[in-house]
Amino acid sequence: MKAKDIRKKSGADLTKELTELETELREFRFGMSGGRTKNVKRARAIRKDIARIKTVMSESNKA
Repeated sequence: MKAKDIRKKSGADLTKELTELETELREFRFGMSGGRTKNVKRARAIRKDIARIKTVMSESNKA
């Protein structure tokens, strides 16, 4: 997900997307501990997407 795509979304959409990503990251971590997850680089991508969304949300709050 790119930052310019995130900036086009509304605040409600960003909040919904953020909660979905946090849930996905939590499930990924439990999958890692259980040995069910194959793609270990997915956690990095999820964390970066969460950071991008939080950054855009804080920018919009300051403006």
